Amino acid sequence: MSPMRRFPVSLMAMAAVAVFTTSAAAAVTTPGDIRTRDATSPSLSAAPAPVVSVAGDIACGTNLDAYNGGRGTATECRQRYTSDLILNSDAVWTLGDHVYPNATTKQLNAAYGPTWGRKKSVTYPSPGDHDYRADAGASYFTYFGKPAYYSFNIGDWHVVSLNSEIDHRENSPQLTWLRLDLSRTGARCVAAFWGESRWTSGEKGGNASFDPFWRALYAAHADLALTGDVHNYERFAKMSPAGSPDSNGIRAFVVGTGGRSLHGFGVIQPNSQARQQVFGVLKLTLRPGSYDWRFIDESRNVRDSGSTACNN
Repeated sequence: MSPMRRFPVSLMAMAAVAVFTTSAAAAVTTPGDIRTRDATSPSLSAAPAPVVSVAGDIACGTNLDAYNGGRGTATECRQRYTSDLILNSDAVWTLGDHVYPNATTKQLNAAYGPTWGRKKSVTYPSPGDHDYRADAGASYFTYFGKPAYYSFNIGDWHVVSLNSEIDHRENSPQLTWLRLDLSRTGARCVAAFWGESRWTSGEKGGNASFDPFWRALYAAHADLALTGDVHNYERFAKMSPAGSPDSNGIRAFVVGTGGRSLHGFGVIQPNSQARQQVFGVLKLTLRPGSYDWRFIDESRNVRDSGSTACNN
């Protein structure tokens, strides 16, 4: 396919956007001309399908009582235990809010680092509001070394990490970049992830300001939209941007179960197919032309699972 081109982002913490090519050695390009590809690394397509661990709303800071020396309590600060579930993953996608109440450099190193940070070298993050609260995201960007939004390839999949905390209106730089990025990929299977959920049966409800993300992804026949912010697990049927059932639509997962705490459910939304109020991670196996999912709790019980072919 044609090469992609980078657009600038106005953001005080970090202004670059980039494309990363993930291989068995996780080679990446520099945030310059995103037409660059790693020509020497073997493709994961020839290897077993990569397995990715996904969750957001992860760690309690050491300044919270429930941190409890890193042991947490029965209902809060479970990052130590959920992090054990990600250790055999080929990659980790995080859905914002890496440390509560604020993801400062001190707390990222003290609370996130010894747990989920054990897989930092293969982590592809997206920020949430708790990553921005203290310093407009500066600590988050320094810790992870990733741009405000970016895309990468893993196996036969093209994946986009978006930013729910900056301008995401229809004509924003982020949406302009997203549409071009999606138009230039030759991958059949496409996933996107960001912090705050568009669709959720959680008590706070979904946020319609993310409709532009959904419209751009739907137009590109994307397959997956993964978000956090609401502290529970939910899987939706494939949907159009209007929330109608659509066999060629996008499947949404909410995975805010990384460890901080748990939220209940309010009004169950149309197309909601599975819900869990437990800590755990979503495991995605990214096959050529399809994907498998398993939501696994702290005791390694599979609470939800299935397989779906990618859109044409």
